[in-house]
Amino acid sequence: MIDAIDKPAIFINQNYIIEAVNAPYRDTYPVNIKLGYSTCYQVSHRNNKPCDQCGEQCPMQQSKTTGRAASVVHIHSTSEGQSYCDILMRPIFDGNGDLLGYLEILDKLAFASNRPAAGKMIGESKAFKTMLNKINRAANSDIAVLLHGETGTGKELVSQALHSSSSRADKPFVVIECTGLSDSLLESELFGYEKGAFTGATSNKKGLVEAAEGGTLFFDEVGDIPLAMQVKLLRLFETQTYRPVGSVASKKANFRLVCASHKNLKEMVERGEFRRDLYYRIAGFPISLPSLRERQSDIALIATHFLAQSQEKKRFSKKTLEKLSSYTFPGNIRELRNIVEQSILLADETVIYESDLPDLDDDFTGEDLSPVANSNGKYVRKVGVKGLAKPTNEIMTLEEAEYAYLAEVYDTFKGDINQLADQLGVSTRTLYRKLNKAGIKAGTNEHN
Repeated sequence: MIDAIDKPAIFINQNYIIEAVNAPYRDTYPVNIKLGYSTCYQVSHRNNKPCDQCGEQCPMQQSKTTGRAASVVHIHSTSEGQSYCDILMRPIFDGNGDLLGYLEILDKLAFASNRPAAGKMIGESKAFKTMLNKINRAANSDIAVLLHGETGTGKELVSQALHSSSSRADKPFVVIECTGLSDSLLESELFGYEKGAFTGATSNKKGLVEAAEGGTLFFDEVGDIPLAMQVKLLRLFETQTYRPVGSVASKKANFRLVCASHKNLKEMVERGEFRRDLYYRIAGFPISLPSLRERQSDIALIATHFLAQSQEKKRFSKKTLEKLSSYTFPGNIRELRNIVEQSILLADETVIYESDLPDLDDDFTGEDLSPVANSNGKYVRKVGVKGLAKPTNEIMTLEEAEYAYLAEVYDTFKGDINQLADQLGVSTRTLYRKLNKAGIKAGTNEHN
């Protein structure tokens, strides 16, 4: 059974001891595996005790608890150094239903790293590993994937990972920017056109759908596609056929579909701004991309990665990395990259100090926003970065009133930060700035 598996695989007993191993697994690790003696955690982690005793989730323990297969993403010490692996653990029973042991199968995730590495997704937080697991599962199929997350969370990088890890990796990866394209322009860009189809069409032009033949078609910001064009896209996605502008003949398409949006497409469907049938066609396998606020432990690592990619012989001081890690990053990874690039230019020495960072427009030294009692025993709310506390029977300034309102609505609103910004009639970035000025640490309330 082990030798028939083309991925790295082992069979371990309930004491973690390896009793069978295939050639791909031996090739993965630079250690000598002794059957009946070596343990999985010694080989993969260089540990002297199981993963769950070293601060990680142990797939065997999960499988033992549920009696079913379990999966986790771990960082293993392989022949190529520290590498991400998606581990699938299956319990194996004999004919009488007694547990014999566990079959462990590995998928090496070449698109991710816990160290600075060009062209790879960087991180090691729990939210990051959860996302990697979903990316790997989706990459191994041809299902349509919908990536949703805030602006700057790396949706294009994830789409490239889906493509590079799929069976279509040697075929084209074509990106379609949906923002700002009119119906006619989007149609001609997608489907191409015939000579004479319209003024200026002096020759036949191949569209992006044809250019992606056999590969992956990535629609970035799919929520910006006009309603009229959504009908034609639905036909393309459903039938894998299209017709170039000015042509009467249909063509057959062959591509894997990946879409992305920072907008809440479900809410757009309810408002009649996005077709329901199109939504369910593109959202075969939704993947949520965590914001940088949800990956706080990754910030220093990603900042160091960007610094390494710049090839500048500089480094961050410890306090600089701490300050970066405490920032909310409304622009997410894209904003972090910009800040790193600016700090490189601003730093006069090889060490980048806090003073070398550009203005982060953030303040985490604001006062507590919980209710406090005044001298009369009445409860008031502290508002603003200056910690101003006004009893309810005193007049607030307009600025204080805005801070108080923001604190109240942020605590009670049940949607996400993008939805709240829409309700308030401001951009998400503007809302973050207002929350920060009010001393409200965005992303900490339980419904966000």
